[in-house]
Amino acid sequence: MPRLPACASGLALALLAACGGGGTGPSSDPPPLLTALPRPLTAAETAIASASNRFALGLLAQARAADPEGTVFLSPLSATMALGMTLNGANGTTFDAMRTALGFGSLPQAEINAGYQGLLDLLASLDNSTDIRVANSIWAETGFPFLPAFVAAGRDWFDAEVRNVAFNDPATLDAVNGWVRDKTGGKIPKLLDQFDEQTVMTLLNAVYFKGSWRSAFDPSDTRTESFEAPAGPQSVAMMHREGAIEYAEDPLYQAVDLLYGNGGFGMTVVLPRPGVSLAGVLGEDPSAGWDALVARLTERTVTLAMPRFRLEYRRDLSDDLRSLGMAVAFDDQQADFSRMAAPPIQLFLSSVLQKTFVDVNEEGTEAAAATAVQVGVTSLPQTFDMRVDRPFLVAIRERFSGTLLFLGQVTTIP
Repeated sequence: MPRLPACASGLALALLAACGGGGTGPSSDPPPLLTALPRPLTAAETAIASASNRFALGLLAQARAADPEGTVFLSPLSATMALGMTLNGANGTTFDAMRTALGFGSLPQAEINAGYQGLLDLLASLDNSTDIRVANSIWAETGFPFLPAFVAAGRDWFDAEVRNVAFNDPATLDAVNGWVRDKTGGKIPKLLDQFDEQTVMTLLNAVYFKGSWRSAFDPSDTRTESFEAPAGPQSVAMMHREGAIEYAEDPLYQAVDLLYGNGGFGMTVVLPRPGVSLAGVLGEDPSAGWDALVARLTERTVTLAMPRFRLEYRRDLSDDLRSLGMAVAFDDQQADFSRMAAPPIQLFLSSVLQKTFVDVNEEGTEAAAATAVQVGVTSLPQTFDMRVDRPFLVAIRERFSGTLLFLGQVTTIP
């Protein structure tokens, strides 16, 4: 099965993970350090990894643009998984727009699906000392004529649970939120407040991560210090660590790489130089800038101070995805999801909502995310039966101006 390279898949994991060595500090016999994947990657797998990172950086840029000085914590992995399932139902220009926005270029559908499957396999098997769970599900309106091939793709490639429900039943909302709560270890207790009125399908992804630092911070070295927030200085709990840590720097930033467990997952922390904005820290080409940063990481002796923090974040990604080139998928007249349900049914994306959670402390990190893609229907097709077997009105008219040329009623057939 396809697997992503640990370095290339970092930002796509939405955990700011990357490759690198550990540091020194309090630790209890970490597992052997992972140094390579079980086999070389194919060209298609490498393309999937690059696509995931491009999408991640693009999504972050959109969220940042909406609130340049605000905190943002997204899960591009959760978003791309949910949208990747949805992609199997898209057709024509809608498929092309979604595929491009997700960073896949002209990659065929089969290779995209195989890449997602490989990523799921990789995440599940990479580090048995780190708890990572990725779950997908498809909730479909009972009796709605979704195409079996679309549902099968979600089940076969994304290991998605498939449930038939009634979206106008309050119990369905409770069930969806319960599924999210269970799959995120209780960290996302409620994702949706309601379903859109037109919803006939909801595609869900949930990600849960809990990892202990390979070299932990000593809680006795955590002390209250100042943090320069946009609104002014804050007093925060600042953790400290000193020793061998993967480190990179250039005129735009300093960066460290902190590993979890066997090193298969990690957190990369990038600090802009004074006078450099968060938006400009990776340069004019963020994707190339990120690749250069990862390549530059080298073990150095580092004295590190970083804040302990815990946050929750919620964002409707719909406008972000429109700006990334996916607007046609949200157009209730132009969207083409004819591989999800056959014409004349007109489906479109009504919303893409995400919630995230993260807790970073001296022992490690716990993080969770959930993404819901709601699919709406413009109108349900109906079969009409008209029998003209009683008196009726009749008109002959000019259709464009509406001028009535003849108008009458017929009560008896001559």
